[in-house]
Amino acid sequence: MKKIEAIIKPFKLDEVKEALQELGVQGMTVLEAKGYGRQKGQTELYRGAEYVVDFLPKIKIEVVVADDQLESALESIIGAARTGRIGDGKIFVSEIIDVLRIRTGETGAAAV
Repeated sequence: MKKIEAIIKPFKLDEVKEALQELGVQGMTVLEAKGYGRQKGQTELYRGAEYVVDFLPKIKIEVVVADDQLESALESIIGAARTGRIGDGKIFVSEIIDVLRIRTGETGAAAV
């Protein structure tokens, strides 16, 4: 199993969610986040004064998928989240050793 953590622009959340649901991905955790990457934030103008916004609003999505779903899930996220502009985000993939469903005690892929 693999854990996918995707940092995306907030307005792309619904598109990414729908793309993953079409694949049959079950379960998703969504967190509101703030951060910056290479763009180091952005400069804004407010009442004639210029100021720097260091941390931009982002959404972090976490999903766990079976190994055979990984490539299609990544393609779906990329396709739905890409705008072609700076700040589209990043995707991190980690190995999941085990999963345990608290209510039933199921483990492994059955618990996802």
